[in-house]
Amino acid sequence: MIDWEYEAISNLAPNSSWLRNDEGLEWGDNNSEVKPSQEEIDAEIARLQTSYDAQAYSRKREAEFPSLQECVHAILDDQLDALQAKRALIKTKFPKG
Repeated sequence: MIDWEYEAISNLAPNSSWLRNDEGLEWGDNNSEVKPSQEEIDAEIARLQTSYDAQAYSRKREAEFPSLQECVHAILDDQLDALQAKRALIKTKFPKG
């Protein structure tokens, strides 16, 4: 599970120290960076989620593509055409965008 808030704040204020508590975010005293506003954090979370969602096809393909070991065996056993056909089917099943 991705902690979108953590990722967003790390992008916006990478050198800051902070923690999440019942009252919200608590920033450390030694922060030299400008603290991002909640609106900036929310916008960065939305950007990160959009980027992540756009790569869903890639994660699905990766789960079904042959393993590295299967690829090596296909190459060594002169079955590269069958391997390429399998990969093409997976790419058709999970197209980009």
